[in-house]
Amino acid sequence: MALKENILEIIKEAKRPLTQEDLAEIIGVRGKEAKLVYKTLKQMEKENLLVKDKKSRYKLLDQDNIFVGQVDMAQRGFAFVIVEGRDDIFVAKNDLNTAMDKDEVLVVLKTKATDSEKAEGYVKKIINRNIKNIVGKVSKKKKDDFAFIIPDNKSINYDIFVRAKDLKGAVDGQKVYVKITKYPEDDRKPEGEVVEVLGFPDEDGIDVLSVAYKHGIRMEFPQSVLDEAQAMPLSVKDEDLKIRKDFRDDLIFTIDGADAKDLDDAVGLEILENGNFLLGVHIADVSHYVREYSDLDKEAKKRGNSVYLIDRVVPMLPEELSNGICSLNPGEDRLTLSVLMEIDPRGKVVNSEICQGLIRSKARLTYTDVSNYLEDDDKASKDILGPEICQVLTNMKDLMEILNKRRHDKGAIDFNFAETKIDLDQRGKVLDISKEERRVANRLIEEFMLVSNQTVSENYFWQEIPFLYRIHEKPDDEKLMTFLNFVRGLGYSVKTSQNEIHPKELQAVIEEVQGKKEEMLVSRMMLRSLKKAKYSEENDIHFGLSSKYYSHFTAPIRRYPDLQIHRIIKENINGRLNSRRLDHYEEILPEVASHSSKMERLAEEAERDVEKIKKAEYMVDYIGCEYEGIISGITSFGIFVELENTVEGLVSYNSLEDDYYVYNRENMTAVGEKTQKTYSLGDKVKIKVYNVDVEKYAIDFIIIN
Repeated sequence: MALKENILEIIKEAKRPLTQEDLAEIIGVRGKEAKLVYKTLKQMEKENLLVKDKKSRYKLLDQDNIFVGQVDMAQRGFAFVIVEGRDDIFVAKNDLNTAMDKDEVLVVLKTKATDSEKAEGYVKKIINRNIKNIVGKVSKKKKDDFAFIIPDNKSINYDIFVRAKDLKGAVDGQKVYVKITKYPEDDRKPEGEVVEVLGFPDEDGIDVLSVAYKHGIRMEFPQSVLDEAQAMPLSVKDEDLKIRKDFRDDLIFTIDGADAKDLDDAVGLEILENGNFLLGVHIADVSHYVREYSDLDKEAKKRGNSVYLIDRVVPMLPEELSNGICSLNPGEDRLTLSVLMEIDPRGKVVNSEICQGLIRSKARLTYTDVSNYLEDDDKASKDILGPEICQVLTNMKDLMEILNKRRHDKGAIDFNFAETKIDLDQRGKVLDISKEERRVANRLIEEFMLVSNQTVSENYFWQEIPFLYRIHEKPDDEKLMTFLNFVRGLGYSVKTSQNEIHPKELQAVIEEVQGKKEEMLVSRMMLRSLKKAKYSEENDIHFGLSSKYYSHFTAPIRRYPDLQIHRIIKENINGRLNSRRLDHYEEILPEVASHSSKMERLAEEAERDVEKIKKAEYMVDYIGCEYEGIISGITSFGIFVELENTVEGLVSYNSLEDDYYVYNRENMTAVGEKTQKTYSLGDKVKIKVYNVDVEKYAIDFIIIN
């Protein structure tokens, strides 16, 4: 450390950059000691303490000019380097220095940002190569003893060279999963070897499988994990019943989708003599079976969460647990972590208890049956549910409305975006695409899980015990002001105090635009101005929920953070949180939070890509058909139009033959130069499906009115 500090001091005081020989001479060393200086300089360069120029001279990292960030590659060959705490830096294709998408790089500014242009830079050094594997299609001529793999991810700016001996039998046109063995250097392409042959693109299920592999989603469990899962008991053991509160005689049931198999939450409700509600939310005690540092635990932590890819689930835990001993199946004894909340008629939790429970679910209800009964008093659903459950559900609906009103009054933001429902046949082909209904049963469970998560989070915050929180930080000032100026330009009034805004004000905007032409525009602009929710070992507000305390507690079968805090809660309940265990959690929680947030984003990207590819596959059969849609986005390269079934397509400006259209970024419109005809977000237009490229998930429309 003394040598590093000495080198830094010398370079800091020097009037010019110094070579390694200069530094050895100034320090006064030769031979082996000089080699130690050279080795230390290389290490300091790796640690980004120093940077070496083109003449091999060392200088300090200039914090005003040199930044470390991650490459976000555009399909057209240029990139942006994303630097935490500042605006992105544009890097032209010729300045990438062989950097690939997702690489961590050292970028040097060429020009600083202006009001209209981003800062521009060049990649000085690649610190970390972050893409290790790719999915792509084999391109091989019969006579060649090599092939190129064309990546599915069009942001990867190189084809991968693979020798014939490393193709693992793959032939031209097949999809493969490739490990990169050499990264690009100068004019040489990256090299790789095939790890697995997936199949031809038109084979059943290969489209979804390719997306999963593309995002690095672990499809198969290691054998050691499967062995542990298969050794799990099929039923609750007598010794597991100790120190648990017995709820087996209570009317408790699950409400889930008709095809759900991992039932990790059950609910029950009583009306107390004082008129308050006693809500019980019972969550599968997964931590009883998935012990810390077991192979099951290590694999669950790596996965971070289950991933839902329309026609298949890539689970966090093997089905012996997720569908078996941990699933709250009806008529079977199950271990739980239970939250009992006494809630007054205003929706305030006036008393609560978190305990280890034992339940026996009385019924497996579906969202459809519960919604049909609560919304329409449907006789068939009433017959299925039975009078006793129907009465409890009626009371639950009352409580749901009270809790929802309380959240609304506090300022929670509820976006009104339509979810997509994609129906597939047994081969994975799309039968239909429609809007997903968010019905009363879904909202009921949502409210009960929200109040449980808030109750648990607040309880552990005040106990000052290490914990994992779900936080949603306040918006960045710059993004927020951009949004506020935009909505004020539309004539909406938004109150702020010293550039601070309460979520209640944003909620009011959402309600004011509801049903209006600009509703979609304002909602999407608002969403872009907000930060993404994430996990953190430090408590912070959840801005979107307008809540001071929030955690994820209710889904330990499919989310690792929930499983992690279950362990903490159980150790606390059982008096085992000694100083050693507290120190342990203080140490591990930051990494758990960071990795879980990363895996959540990866899952979201994969789920979004599968939805895009299925929409493209579906629309191939409707090329030439005409529909009415709403303009959902306007960019510098074209207009996006969304159909009633949520499918979105692009109308390029080149296809608008009546005029030359110019993008107006300030008010997000496209205006014809001659006619002054204006396209705005929210406008209804008639379109024809012009072209579909399934591999690029691209759907092209032309406007016909």
